[in-house]
Order: sequence, then structure tokens, then C-alpha cells
Amino acid sequence: MADPGSLSGAGRLALLGREPGDIEPFSALLQDATLRLADIGFDRKARRLVCLVNRYRREADALSLGPSRIRCALRIETVDAVQRTGWPADPEAVTAILSLAQDGDRLVIICAAGIAIRARIEVIDLVLEDIGEPWGTARVPSHE
Repeated sequence: MADPGSLSGAGRLALLGREPGDIEPFSALLQDATLRLADIGFDRKARRLVCLVNRYRREADALSLGPSRIRCALRIETVDAVQRTGWPADPEAVTAILSLAQDGDRLVIICAAGIAIRARIEVIDLVLEDIGEPWGTARVPSHE
């Protein structure tokens, strides 16, 4: 594991998505992020859905900085309604994000264990922003 001082070498991500083609890179960056269900908020008046996740930093791997995660905010704007499926009873439950996809007028955050969040949107308006400093991790996602 790299020393914490070297982990910030990849920099922080700050991305804006406004086109259907932007969803795929957002999905790739969010894959394997851990999400505590209590860290999801929907502001109906502002029409905003926010998820705070611990994003696995694949870009740090590519730069040989060692495995690390960083706190990251996914903000989805112009949200009219939110539905959830497969929701566990424990609000402190943690899941892993598998992908982000568009299904008609909905953005769907697909998570492990059959959990999904569907946000009905007017237009695609996404923000993905790293916050805080990265930390080393021994848990490296594996897709075999």
C-alpha cells in the first residue's frame, strides 16, 4: 500500500455530465463505490438527488499509486421523483454500486444485493466530485 502522501497524485475528479454519452464514464468511475444508504438524500424542492460514496480510485492504480478510495459526491439534478427497490430494513446498510444507466426518463443506480435507485429526470444533469483526501485500502475490487 502506498504511503498516504503519495495517494493524492492522481488529483481529484470533478466532472459534469449533460449528454446520454456521459453516463457510461460516470458509471465506470462509480463502479465498486461503496454506498451507505443513509448517505442518500433527495431534496424535492431543489429537485436534486445526492449520493455520498467511497469511490475506488482506478486512476490511482493506473498511475501505480496503490489502491485507494476517496469520498465522492454524485449529484443528479432536475429530479422529479425517486423510487427505490430491494431496500433493506437497516438504514445503515452498505452496498456497492454496480452501474449507472439510463432507462427512458430515468437514471438508475444499480447496486449489489438487488438494490436500485431510480430517479425520474427532466434532462441529464450530473455532477461527480471528489471531496476530501484519498486513503489507502487493502480491499481491491475484483471482477472474475
